Amino acid sequence: MDTANSRAITSNQLGVHADIPHLVAKYWQSTFLKPVAQHSAEAFAEVEKKLATFNGPLILDSCCGVGESTAELARRYPDALVVGIDKSAHRLGKHVFHSQSRAGEYLLVRADLNDFWRLAREAEWQPLKHFVLYPNPWPKKKHLGRRWHGAPVFPELVRLGGEIELRSNWPIYLQEFALALECCGIASKFEQLAESQNPITPFERKYQASKQRLWQLTADLRGAELVAPSEIARLTALAETNANVLKSAAQKTWPGDACGT
Repeated sequence: MDTANSRAITSNQLGVHADIPHLVAKYWQSTFLKPVAQHSAEAFAEVEKKLATFNGPLILDSCCGVGESTAELARRYPDALVVGIDKSAHRLGKHVFHSQSRAGEYLLVRADLNDFWRLAREAEWQPLKHFVLYPNPWPKKKHLGRRWHGAPVFPELVRLGGEIELRSNWPIYLQEFALALECCGIASKFEQLAESQNPITPFERKYQASKQRLWQLTADLRGAELVAPSEIARLTALAETNANVLKSAAQKTWPGDACGT
């Protein structure tokens, strides 16, 4: 496979989605009642058993894919247990294991994160760090609810706490995530990754080879709480204003849909 031919993300959405504050407020004040899948419960129990005899910090690597990032994070944090979670048995089956003496201690499990994050929060896990590297961006505007910050499980992700780090080749995804965190009273840092950054996932390596810009968001999730309704209204109005400005500029500059679908 030619890794230098990865296409950049295109979307019919030019800026952050204005519905984010409304969705965050809605889900923060409700209970996510989706039944937990059996395989997710079994994966969680496997990690719980490991944690019962482990004395170091916990690091989560959500959407870990083939687990390359999980092994690298274990190498970087040798005192921690790094848990990689992905919904795809096919991707996890492609993992090439590294010796624990070289890479640290890690565990890969197959689970639906909609289930796993809720179970972890209910069990009062306290991860030191939480990595979400190159999640599926679902870039069509109508698919906001499939992005983690627009989904019912978002409050559970935030309430888990820890220092979170996301990476993406679509900056709007991280800008939206930053807005969602702001609705929970959490400040974040958004920046472009250096081109010399050593890739830790296959996607990151592919995007770098294609000369795409890569972005990172980091935040400390401690003390998260939904902001006042007036602040939600202010953030919604700001997002709507920015969206309208971008839409107007696109219509004046390009015919039709400026960014494709």
